[in-house]
Amino acid sequence: MVVEGDRTASFGHIAVGLAAGRAFTGVAERRRLLLSMTAFSVVSMLPDADVVAFALRIPYADPFGHRGASHSIVFAALCGLVAFALRRDVRLASFTAFVVLTHPVLDMLTDGGLGCALFFPFSNARLFWPVQPIPVAPIGAGMLSARGVAVVLTELVLFAPLALYALVPRRRAP
Repeated sequence: MVVEGDRTASFGHIAVGLAAGRAFTGVAERRRLLLSMTAFSVVSMLPDADVVAFALRIPYADPFGHRGASHSIVFAALCGLVAFALRRDVRLASFTAFVVLTHPVLDMLTDGGLGCALFFPFSNARLFWPVQPIPVAPIGAGMLSARGVAVVLTELVLFAPLALYALVPRRRAP
C-alpha cells in the first residue's frame, strides 16, 4: 500500500468534470460549453488542494492532511454553498457539490493511501470502498514508468464513457 504522497492519475476526476460541464450546459455555443467543462474540471480537483499540507508538514493522517477534511461530504456541501453565494443558482450549487463529492468517492476506489475522511468532522475515520479497482499513480517521474503507464491506461478505460459523453459533439434540435 502506498501512503506518503499517493495520488490518482486524475483522469477520472477530470472526466467527471467534463461530463458535469456537458450535463450542466447541454447543447450550447462552444465557448460556453468549454467554459463550463473547464470550470467543473477544476472543481473536480478542488479536494486535492489539500496537498499543500505536505509542504506545511501536516501529517498525512491528520484530519487536515491529504484526503482528510477536504475529502468530506461537509466540504462538498460548503463548496456548493459558496457556488450558491456567488451566483444565487441552486442548480449550479447542486452540480458543484455533487462534482466535489465525486472526488473522495473515486479516491475511495483506489488501492493506496489511508482512505478518505468522508464523514469529517463527525468522524476522522479514513474509508475505502470494499473494492479498489483504480491503482494509485506513482509521483513525478514515476508516471513515466510501466506502473505509471498502467495507471493512466486503467483510468482511460474506466472513465472513457464519461469522456466520450462530454467530448462527442451534439447537434442542436431542429
